[in-house]
Amino acid sequence: MTVDQIAREEVVTATREDGAAAIAERMAEADVGAVVITEGDEPAGIVTDRQIATTVGADGTVADLDATDLMTADPVTVGTDAAPFELVQTFSDAGVRRLPVVDGDGALAGIVSLDDLLVLLANEFADVGDVLEAQSPRF
Repeated sequence: MTVDQIAREEVVTATREDGAAAIAERMAEADVGAVVITEGDEPAGIVTDRQIATTVGADGTVADLDATDLMTADPVTVGTDAAPFELVQTFSDAGVRRLPVVDGDGALAGIVSLDDLLVLLANEFADVGDVLEAQSPRF
């Protein structure tokens, strides 16, 4: 199994010039917690709901902020062909919960979250549990 099999292909994106309010609105409409900032086909940054919440101005708004003010530039990415173990290691090393997925040319191909990985692992554990239960004597 590789990352491209668990990543979401529909990625909410914005540009560096997009305002914080527009980015927050896109997050709300799509019910996501991150927007990937792109330059052409490549990820140039990522803005999370947490970054918006912790960067609120003194007046309680983000009105004058744009993506550049909020984003983590040059985000850590993972390739479409990465194995789950590599994905776990990348999440751990980077200390993030979401990773843009890129193809061999560096173009944005999707996004994967720690939640996506946990769902995969939970399903795998359930399958292992079924095997163990089927092979274990009843007491």
